[in-house]
Amino acid sequence: MQSFHPQRRLLMGPGPSDVHQRVLDAMARPTLGHLDPDFQGLMEEIKGGLKALFQTENRMTYPVSAPGSAGMETCFVNLVEEGDKVVVVKNGVFGERMRQNVLRAGGVAVMVEFEWGSAPDVDVVAETLAANPDARILAFVHAETSTGVCADAAELCALAKKHGCLTIVDAVTSLGGIPVRVDEWGVDAIYSGSQKCLSCTPGLSPVSFSEAALEKIRNRKSIVRSWFLDLTLVMDYWEGDGGRSYHHTAPVNALYGLHESLVMLFEEGLQAAFERHRMAHDMLVGGLSDMGLDMFVDEAVRLPQLNAVAVPEGVDEAGVRTRMLKDHGVEIGAGLGPLAGKIWRIGLMGNSARPECVERCLGALSASLAAGHNS
Repeated sequence: MQSFHPQRRLLMGPGPSDVHQRVLDAMARPTLGHLDPDFQGLMEEIKGGLKALFQTENRMTYPVSAPGSAGMETCFVNLVEEGDKVVVVKNGVFGERMRQNVLRAGGVAVMVEFEWGSAPDVDVVAETLAANPDARILAFVHAETSTGVCADAAELCALAKKHGCLTIVDAVTSLGGIPVRVDEWGVDAIYSGSQKCLSCTPGLSPVSFSEAALEKIRNRKSIVRSWFLDLTLVMDYWEGDGGRSYHHTAPVNALYGLHESLVMLFEEGLQAAFERHRMAHDMLVGGLSDMGLDMFVDEAVRLPQLNAVAVPEGVDEAGVRTRMLKDHGVEIGAGLGPLAGKIWRIGLMGNSARPECVERCLGALSASLAAGHNS
């Protein structure tokens, strides 16, 4: 075996996004023990940064030592017990993943499905909750990564409260790119990922739990179906009143990277970061329009950081992506499920949401389309 030296790519797909050199440098710093007092101080700063980012005072706000999918499972496996009815909103791939988590936790999933590329209709969700008065949880995706659609989180959370339900929210693609207001909306459990708008490396999943969610976990009738993700155990490591107790060996250097990404985000300012993502989106949409390409999602519910672009009739979408990567070093994403072959997914997340990145992506896409026409 020899050392691996990857080629430099511009990551403009659905994730991971480009990682800033400051984050990579931070991860190369000397490793500390996971119970080292200095590292415990870093843990507290990370928790504080995530609370500010989630806009919450939730005590149990921390990064799961695994990717966003583990953050999702942390929420479901702790909050769903055998027989619990969970209303799951599905308008893309990740609503289906929520359903799978409900089933594996022993719950009953009641699906509310919408066409891919559309936002959840709050009135339809309300009808489903009214028809299922024994439902315990409402689960939905705030920013659907497979389509680039933004759900009305505030309205859906208010609806859940009205019907006596807790909420589980997927914010993997939204956190750091658009506002996420956990306390204002009344979110009970929420999860995200380090590799999207935070511009950190993959492998960590910020989560936050309300006191109502923690109360449900404390009063469970059955043991949590995952030892590693059991919050009743993890709490003693990330909270540790009077001293932390060992639960697992935390990914120390990865947490250095997350800490640095949060430092950079607050140096820029949250509102400035949101505006930067919006400006990059407007620049991309304008450039695509000049090329005669259309957006797949209606402007009113379109995410600025995840852009679904309709593939023109007769164009080999996979061939275009291959040429962009091979000839220009630019990565964009393909469509999933029923949208496979029909859309490209262009990510403008974190360090990738910059004018020079948009220009390079547009140039690579234009050249790759032209090469396809000429081949």
